[in-house]
Amino acid sequence: MVELFVSAFVALFVVIDPPGCAPIYAGLTADATAAQRRAMAIKASIIATLILLVFALFGEDLLGALHIELDAFRIAGGIMLFVIAIDMVFEKRTERRHDRADKVLAQRDATHEVEDVSVFPMAMPMLAGPGAIASIMLLMARAEGLEQTMAILAALALVMLLTLVALLAAAPIMRLFGHEFESVVTRLLGVILAALAAQFVIDGLRGSFNL
Repeated sequence: MVELFVSAFVALFVVIDPPGCAPIYAGLTADATAAQRRAMAIKASIIATLILLVFALFGEDLLGALHIELDAFRIAGGIMLFVIAIDMVFEKRTERRHDRADKVLAQRDATHEVEDVSVFPMAMPMLAGPGAIASIMLLMARAEGLEQTMAILAALALVMLLTLVALLAAAPIMRLFGHEFESVVTRLLGVILAALAAQFVIDGLRGSFNL
């Protein structure tokens, strides 16, 4: 039970990447007041949690409706997460996130208004993106019984709570550590995610070919 919780926590933490989202959120909300930043952080975290919760509870039924076997999803999800891991190690994912943030900032500068970034791009796709959705579905597929299901959901809740804390503390964190801290953490998490992705593929292959 503890091992499953730790595994789920690590997988979700790595994919959602709260330390990597914090500086982007700080940039997106640089012109907002403290109250506005706090409100958007809470809203983004709640929306992302609800999205991931829906896929956690009903994702397997969706696969069944589409006639997709769980092992096939494990293999596909593992490959996709491995690609994300490579991007994290070589900082391509961070570059794309910053590019997306720059576009939002450019649009906001054109209108001279503080735009609500809680739904887009923060909740989707930065927090509850394809990688996070695939991860929670793969983890729930491994759960056997109510206790294991609750362990995974508890891991999700803890990760989203830490994400909220990271967003709320984004500005002070960036002043304290700077962008170099983000680069080191992102690459380290990328290596861990690569190993987890490989394990998902191995599990899928074993199930498909009865190895």
